[in-house]
Amino acid sequence: MAFARPKKREPVGEAGLFDYAVKTLARRMRTVRDLRQLMKTRAEEGEAGERAMDAVIVRLKELNYLSDTRFAEDYTRVRKEHEKFGKRRVQQELMMKGVGKELVASTLETAYEDVDEVTLARQYIARKRIKQPSGAEAQKETVRVMNRLMRAGFSSNAIFKVLKAWNLPEEAVVGMEESGVDSDSYAERQERTGDSDSYARQNEDSEE
Repeated sequence: MAFARPKKREPVGEAGLFDYAVKTLARRMRTVRDLRQLMKTRAEEGEAGERAMDAVIVRLKELNYLSDTRFAEDYTRVRKEHEKFGKRRVQQELMMKGVGKELVASTLETAYEDVDEVTLARQYIARKRIKQPSGAEAQKETVRVMNRLMRAGFSSNAIFKVLKAWNLPEEAVVGMEESGVDSDSYAERQERTGDSDSYARQNEDSEE
């Protein structure tokens, strides 16, 4: 038995796009780029659709419904205060969402200005219930914890301070330093390729 193909959605004009955009933003804040990508699935093809989307975005900005600045500030606050992520992780995620590089830099500079990175890393460990490495597998566990902290956006310097404070066996600390990947390089690489467990892929809503 053949399955019927879903009917192709008819494109909508500016008014329909505006209504859709308002409903989308009511569910969750979006960046300009993300909203445009969503509207593109409903807009007419070609220049007519581009003009309609441009007009909707301008109107939404005028109504203060759409703001990359507000999005970046709110997103950063949640990721830092509630999720306890480091600066580099949030930087990568904001850029993946299409926030401009200069806006990302200024937002993070303000948000993390007075943050003690080591303290934040310890809060992340507590939140994720990461156990202190011990026993015969201490070295492997230490490297595993180090990698998790790098993915969470913390610098090598902060990670080493946190782990060394655990008074790990000497061989575990040596293994950590020899096996470690510098988190600055890691952040740059992930900015290009995207983190495998990125927030964007974990938490994107399926659109109607």
